[in-house]
Amino acid sequence: MTFNILVTGGAGYLGSIMVPELLAAGHKVTVLDSFMFKQASLNQCCADPNFEVVRGDCRDETVMKRLIADKDVVIPLAALVGAPLCAQDPIGATTTNLDAQKMLFKILSPSQRVLMPITNSGYGVGEKGKFCTEETPMRPISLYGIHKVEVEQALMERGNAISFRLATVFGMAPRMRLDLLVNDFVYRAVNDRAVVLFEPHFKRNYVHVRDVTRAFMHGLANFDTMKDQPYNVGLSDANLSKWELCEVIAKHLPKFVFVEAPIGEDPDKRDYIVSNEKIERTGFAPAYSLDKGIQDLIKGFTMIKNSIYGNV
Repeated sequence: MTFNILVTGGAGYLGSIMVPELLAAGHKVTVLDSFMFKQASLNQCCADPNFEVVRGDCRDETVMKRLIADKDVVIPLAALVGAPLCAQDPIGATTTNLDAQKMLFKILSPSQRVLMPITNSGYGVGEKGKFCTEETPMRPISLYGIHKVEVEQALMERGNAISFRLATVFGMAPRMRLDLLVNDFVYRAVNDRAVVLFEPHFKRNYVHVRDVTRAFMHGLANFDTMKDQPYNVGLSDANLSKWELCEVIAKHLPKFVFVEAPIGEDPDKRDYIVSNEKIERTGFAPAYSLDKGIQDLIKGFTMIKNSIYGNV
């Protein structure tokens, strides 16, 4: 079964992988993006007759009403992503990550489906040794996490939707980001051969950018049985501290040196481990390991030698 899909922010890090896969599956895809990072990540899609692209802002209700009019599914990827970027521009973060999403839910018809990326950073600081499940109380720390938690609540109240609580994403993509933790550490390992760690024993979960697309495709194919619930999406064998992550990277780059900072602290206080059992019970399993992602990043960073690929 194929759908007419709107992907907001479709030229971004997640969308640059997801949109081509949706088109390859036979769906008709319209992308709305502001192209604020001057990216050209969907060039290869332009030859596909099922691809349409609109330069615009997801906060513009007139534009959004026009674009959703004939859509079966909406995938709202448009956001100011990450705690640092949201801290730099809290007004932009609020209007884009919160207000625009609530406006979208209001103008959608009840029959239109939504598949939404949320973040498992909403768990904040977990209990030592205890896995965060979808029933664990959300205790977001950053503005980004606070907005995402509020959006998920509004989404679940609206219904006819799936929420994917994404782990920290990593891996190569046409619209690259170097500010994500694994990508950042591998970039430093390749170019600087060293990194200084603040609070290195803080743990979090990770997921490959291509597995994010696979999770959304899985949700699209199994929507009726998965809808109206949140799902953690991550690698169950990758609940790792920053120190443990560096140890994995060092297996691939033996000259990589990492040390703990004697003073200072990490402004991102997340520290938790996550269970992905719920989505795994639906038949989804990640296909890309942390090691595979690191190997691909090492190849990519042979080509990328600048910092234009970050969000901050």
